[in-house]
Amino acid sequence: MELRHLRYFIAVAEELHFGRAAQQLGISQPPLSQQIQALEQELGARLFERTNRRVELSEAGRLFLEEARQVLAQVEKAADVARRAQLGELGELKIGFTSSAPFVSKIPKAIQAFRQRFPAVHLNLKEMSSRDIAEGVFDESIEIGLMRPMPVPQGLLVTELFREPLVAVLNASHPLALGSEGLHMAALAHEPFVFFPRSYGSGLHAQLLSLARQAGFNPHFAQEAGEVLTIIGLVAAGLGVSVLPASFQRMRIEGVVYRTLLDDGAMSAVWLVEREQGGSAMAKAFTELLRTA
Repeated sequence: MELRHLRYFIAVAEELHFGRAAQQLGISQPPLSQQIQALEQELGARLFERTNRRVELSEAGRLFLEEARQVLAQVEKAADVARRAQLGELGELKIGFTSSAPFVSKIPKAIQAFRQRFPAVHLNLKEMSSRDIAEGVFDESIEIGLMRPMPVPQGLLVTELFREPLVAVLNASHPLALGSEGLHMAALAHEPFVFFPRSYGSGLHAQLLSLARQAGFNPHFAQEAGEVLTIIGLVAAGLGVSVLPASFQRMRIEGVVYRTLLDDGAMSAVWLVEREQGGSAMAKAFTELLRTA
């Protein structure tokens, strides 16, 4: 049995006339009659009651009609799903992002615009370290990454989305927290730092070391944490200072003050990372929204 047999049967069942059904299908009547007879033989059931004057559905034909319509509807749905998936309108898009990425308006706006444009696409958003993001895009466990600068494997395409200043995160009772002006990294030379562990794979770790060495010191890491909220909370508890992207100033946590770093190079970028070849239509649509947001 082929799908055309079902289409022929449905046409005759709806017209109850072989001539009109043949005309609707764009074929001649004799082949249509032969195909219906072949279908009946295959099923072992008589689908139509025929007389010289009219054609009527048999009880078996009436029940078969309902099932045949469902089969064709499911086939059309499957074809539509395949077409929409090819166009990037269906499926799942896996995106890895650093913990600081959602705090910048460009990225939430792109996510919102994508969801409005492709409501049937599931966005699988995973918070990851910058190193894990680069590896994930490379091994194709995620399609798109939003990360802080650090070395990435060959075969990945990097686009800088924006830059933002770095800020010192201080306990509100710290002497350097007084006033509203920025400060230089050298002012933190003798402070204990609360920061990501080196093993976490944060792109900010290498930048903090570089800024500190330019200022003439090696930072002492008194406390380590893998979550930004934990880092800020430990600063609020008086366990040290930290350095984070300025977007975290939007997190108003009691007992914490932010001061902009005035050193040259005290800026942090957010990168869009994707594969140079083979990105899906969904990934291309999302990256275009990010670039134009």
